[in-house]
Amino acid sequence: MKTLVLFLAMTAVNFITQAQDTNGITITVTVPNVSSSDGAVLFGLYNEATFMKAAPIKSAKGEIVDGVAKITFTDIPAGEYGISCVHDANNNERMDFEENGMPKESFGVSNNNMSYGPPMWSDAKFEVGTENLNMEIRL
Repeated sequence: MKTLVLFLAMTAVNFITQAQDTNGITITVTVPNVSSSDGAVLFGLYNEATFMKAAPIKSAKGEIVDGVAKITFTDIPAGEYGISCVHDANNNERMDFEENGMPKESFGVSNNNMSYGPPMWSDAKFEVGTENLNMEIRL
């Protein structure tokens, strides 16, 4: 009976300590130049297969305070990623476009490459290794 109680106690301790371990890296993203306090800033974390093609791996909504929005993605495994963000000024949870296909709302991507046309994976990708990351994306 003592052995069974000891086994159960050790198993419980093992589950508790594993639950406290993190599985990855933390990425903190700041957008310092939001043009107004209307709405929020929507963020998406992508890999190459999903960038500009599918739903993000992780998403977050950042409140705008004094023209700055900030979010944190947690437990990100090592690999290559890209982040996009859009100032959703009208709070409709999506990016709005003009009839000609041009965006109505400000947007940005990791590495701050603002070329004409849609963002490219090669311009937005960055490496997640073993250290937490802090990045700034400008709209």
